[in-house]
Amino acid sequence: MPSMALAGSALTALLVSPVSLQPAQPASLGIPVPPDKIVVELATVNGSGCPEGTAAVAVAPDNTAFTVTYSEYLAKVGVGASPTDFRKNCQLNLRVHVPQGFTYAIAAADYRGFAKLERGATGLQKANYYFQGSPHTTDARHPFNGPLNDDWQTSDVTEIAAYVWAPCGEKRNFNINTELRVDAGSSNPEKTTSFMAMDSTDASVNTVYHLAWKECPDT
Repeated sequence: MPSMALAGSALTALLVSPVSLQPAQPASLGIPVPPDKIVVELATVNGSGCPEGTAAVAVAPDNTAFTVTYSEYLAKVGVGASPTDFRKNCQLNLRVHVPQGFTYAIAAADYRGFAKLERGATGLQKANYYFQGSPHTTDARHPFNGPLNDDWQTSDVTEIAAYVWAPCGEKRNFNINTELRVDAGSSNPEKTTSFMAMDSTDASVNTVYHLAWKECPDT
């Protein structure tokens, strides 16, 4: 399993300074692009998979992506595991400020980590995306089967027809709730341990805004 050193800084210090993002110009797609810059802020990080002091945020130098890294995001069953260790989760709360007259949808996110699943054990990486106060959600699930002892990576890419758009003219935070789950299955949890760990979460703002802009109707 790769080294998972503690991030060191307190979770309350994870507020990302507003980042100005100039979206790509998808003229060939016929999708309107806001003429002004976009500001993205990471407001809070909460969950059993990212307790205080175990997560850190970095923004790419070119402002095209941000990465959240974890040091204790690990779900496990078997020897050495507590009854609640089989499931861990982490919720990211984002404030996205867009120019007046436009709205956006999240189009893509990447996840990676390491897994050791005994034969007969299973793992699950799950993500749920939704706007604050909205009944519309987008779910993505990626199952894994043992035996497995290797790095893993998944990508969630939403089809355009399934985009969940931010309400026009309203300020609502966007939430990404991730989860890792491990089940012993037919393996022997009294003699073995199975686990899945999350190392980082990447969100490509360039991809998101390149694919998911539209103009709001006149009001």
